[in-house]
Amino acid sequence: MSTKTRAVIAPRPGGPEVLQIVERLRPVPGEDEMLVRVRAAGMNRMDVLQRQGNYPLPPDASDVLGVELAGVVENLGSDVSRFKRGDRVMALVSSGGYADWAVVPEATALPVPKGMSFEQAGAFPETYFTVWSNVFERAGLKKGETLLVHGGTSGIGTTALMLAKAIGAHVIVTAGSPEKCAACLKLGADGAINYRKQDFVAVSKEMTEGRGPDVILDMVGGDYMARNLEAIASDGRIAQIASQQAQAGINLGLLRRKRVTLSGSSLRPQPLKMKAKLAAAVEENVFPLLGKGQARPLIDTTFPLEKVADAHARMDGGEHVGKIVLVMETQA
Repeated sequence: MSTKTRAVIAPRPGGPEVLQIVERLRPVPGEDEMLVRVRAAGMNRMDVLQRQGNYPLPPDASDVLGVELAGVVENLGSDVSRFKRGDRVMALVSSGGYADWAVVPEATALPVPKGMSFEQAGAFPETYFTVWSNVFERAGLKKGETLLVHGGTSGIGTTALMLAKAIGAHVIVTAGSPEKCAACLKLGADGAINYRKQDFVAVSKEMTEGRGPDVILDMVGGDYMARNLEAIASDGRIAQIASQQAQAGINLGLLRRKRVTLSGSSLRPQPLKMKAKLAAAVEENVFPLLGKGQARPLIDTTFPLEKVADAHARMDGGEHVGKIVLVMETQA
């Protein structure tokens, strides 16, 4: 058996064409880690930013792209107790997902639910951990409330939509074309706003009888911050999980008058203890929904590892609905 692994890196900033598949030594798990034979790895916007040179890596990350994966446990560290060799797992990692073999912390690994494909499992950890943490824990979305999701056809957007509907919330999305709006409505959204042609502030208020959404999930930032404040209901909550424009001017008087809670977070740099706690919360709260066939990851397209540049080009084009996933045909 070879001691090498294929791995994807971006040796210089640029477009999809800069991505390279290199040969690395197969990683060795530490005491509380597992070596996993990767079968699928989900793609995320931060991977694109990392490729472009616009994402600062946390101290424990390598240059190998990918923060979520699914596969089969091959070897165990001495302190691993939950899993055994041959188990199907999915895991959040700080880096290294775009590879045939990866080391994952036991603390951020979960069993692949029955009936879930490796492709779906590879698309699960980063997206579902992020949505659960921000929409349900931080913003406290409840049954009967209304959630506004910006970017409804993204991996995060489709996940938030499906999970919110599964707990009995109402969901409004924004998307950039009639086709994307239709895709969100097909997934169960109660309303879809074409942000290129409609004012989401006015339309979201109209859809909520003038009150506005209770929770807004935003990945845009910039001038959307001020508009989110205009749209949000009194006592509403805004969860900011990314930004295309980091700086934003907002009306603090409006923030105070509406008693709005504004939260922000970034999952990747968080300590392992926090990620482990989040993994447990997702297993407790989301797995029962998956068992009922609800809110399973929506896959847009899959690409073999050797076509990683094409996969990134697909994401750069912005036409995807759901997650883009890399599939490994692991070389022994």
